[in-house]
Amino acid sequence: MANFEQVQKNLEARRYKVKAFASAAEAADYLDAQIDGATVGLGGSGTLNAMGIYERLETHNTVFWHWKQPADEARRAAMQTQVYLTSANALAETGEIINIDGVGNRLAGTLFGHEKVYFVIGRNKLAPDYEKAVWRARNVAGPHRAQQLGKKTPCAVKADRCYDCKSPDRVCNAMVTLWGPMTGMETEILLVDEDLGL
Repeated sequence: MANFEQVQKNLEARRYKVKAFASAAEAADYLDAQIDGATVGLGGSGTLNAMGIYERLETHNTVFWHWKQPADEARRAAMQTQVYLTSANALAETGEIINIDGVGNRLAGTLFGHEKVYFVIGRNKLAPDYEKAVWRARNVAGPHRAQQLGKKTPCAVKADRCYDCKSPDRVCNAMVTLWGPMTGMETEILLVDEDLGL
């Protein structure tokens, strides 16, 4: 089992609410119980997809997700919701959360406009410090996502590293570091002792 004790302490010191789960199924049960009768937006996330969280939440919430609905319309609707769910490309054990995005909706959703934001983060996203978390986001998550999407970028060929390309297919047009929860928006981190997403 992953030792989440130190990262949990560091996240809590940064004013996040944090819960640790042994499995994605337990985290999904928790979210399903916490979010009821709300409008919910989901950011692009292999983690959330693997958990089946869209299918669970849509039975008793109004859920918008561009992976399951017309993309432009769902992205815009997700920005107006009470609750926003996403994951992270990397989480430093020191407490910084790193996300990279091509369109920007996933980054925007974590910065403003919702009553509550949940991050669901698998153990594979952990990095020892901020610099290694940035490295992971740029050189592991980004290239693998570009390859998964069939993009025509240098990183997608081998999914080995970031080439800092200028391609119009680039999936990493912006990177955000969260040092703490945004003012006026409650943010909860769910740590999961499974490898989830990229």
